Amino acid sequence: MRNRKAIPILILATAMWLGCQPAFPQAQPGTPASESKAEKSPAPGNARGKPIQPYRLEFSLNELEGGKKTNSRHYSMDLTAGSVNDIKIGTRVPVVTARSEPGAGANSPLNSQYQYMDVGTNIWAHLKESNDDSDDLQLEVNSDVSDIDKGAQSELGPIVRQMKFNGTTVLVTGKPIVIATMDDPNSSRQFQLEVTATKLR
Repeated sequence: MRNRKAIPILILATAMWLGCQPAFPQAQPGTPASESKAEKSPAPGNARGKPIQPYRLEFSLNELEGGKKTNSRHYSMDLTAGSVNDIKIGTRVPVVTARSEPGAGANSPLNSQYQYMDVGTNIWAHLKESNDDSDDLQLEVNSDVSDIDKGAQSELGPIVRQMKFNGTTVLVTGKPIVIATMDDPNSSRQFQLEVTATKLR
């Protein structure tokens, strides 16, 4: 009789003990299951999560005559996809805007008013990702090149020649890309802006 009473008690105790145990074994510290399920922060990259790739852009402003290069000026900048950079180099040239003669006589001093004009080279570049799902990069370039025409002069000041090169192209590394070409209306010369892109790493 004592054994029959002990069996239900033993079954009940076993059931209670099993009910207190977790349904699945807990992972030990250091195992993959114990790591946080939170998504890890991605490495620094662009909007698509890709690593940032820096490039060096080397610009050449070429002057040609009869198809032969007679002069070339070089500029360079570094930038990455999605970034903008620019180069500015030049001179501020004073230009007379007004003259007044306070005293009488031809030899009286002149009081002149000046306004300064920037003359030189400005190159602005934007490297951006394509709108489609390709890995191509688009290079947008705006440039403004001006210089003083030494062979021409006016009463108010120097004559300034100005050229603007604007264009967008798919970035290709390792070889020159012609952004724009224009003819000089006053001569047989031709001006050309080209860029060569190189991966820095």
